Amino acid sequence: MREMVEAYNTVLVVGGEGEKCRQVAEMYGFRDVVTPGDIIKHDEHTTPFRKLTDEERNASKSGRDLSKVKIEAIFVFADSRDWAGDCQIMLDIAMSKDGYLGTLSETFDEGPPVYFSHNDIVWSAAHQNVRLGMGALRKMLETLFRDVTKGKELDTIAFGKPQIGTFEFATRLLRQWRADEHGIDKAPETVYFVGDTPESDIRGTNRYNKKAKNDWFSILVGTGVWNEGTEPAYKPRATVRDVRDAVRFGMEREFGKLRKSKTLGFEVEGDLKAVDKLDLNNNVAIVV
Repeated sequence: MREMVEAYNTVLVVGGEGEKCRQVAEMYGFRDVVTPGDIIKHDEHTTPFRKLTDEERNASKSGRDLSKVKIEAIFVFADSRDWAGDCQIMLDIAMSKDGYLGTLSETFDEGPPVYFSHNDIVWSAAHQNVRLGMGALRKMLETLFRDVTKGKELDTIAFGKPQIGTFEFATRLLRQWRADEHGIDKAPETVYFVGDTPESDIRGTNRYNKKAKNDWFSILVGTGVWNEGTEPAYKPRATVRDVRDAVRFGMEREFGKLRKSKTLGFEVEGDLKAVDKLDLNNNVAIVV
């Protein structure tokens, strides 16, 4: 989403707690950020069953007529804390004429684009069962739009895994970080990608590895969405218990490569205590 700053001026940013997502969007460089709280403060009848708390009202911005502001894009930065209110506001704007609040398109194809930062239907939390995630909100918004408009489709865009663009962006960030920190202007030769969801993390890593110039190695951990003992929908190249074991796996695999090439130059002690001596020429990254 950072790379879309130049494409849009005024954007609606949805999700997260309080003003955090507004702050992130502004840090990215978005010039004019509107939140659902701003819209409710502008017109309290927007969400009949949601009223702003005093804290939310004080944090939300006002001072201009939002009905005269063209919202050029909708970005769902983080999971919504109020599905009903946020869906209502996104639906209003998606059905609007050119992104103006209070208008209604006759063709329902004049609203701004809608972007989601990821597409995971479920995620693993403290509860014993998986919880609904942003991907579920995306499906709900698309279904509501189709029902309310009597058959029109809302084509939303999702970033995040398993979309190839997410891995391309990660590659650019890794390359930039290596150039800034180590003076090496190329991506790592091996990237260990650690995830807990086969349908997004593993699927995306394996897909990207087929086209990437470097090696993207998928590692599945058993502490998230995937239930250990079941067959994952997309097969990882390695399966471990948790993130710590994933890091250990990647390090031991790289130690093994150096042993085979006889370039290690020292003995590896038990439990990887020699890691501080390891020099992989900055050719490895572990992404969690």
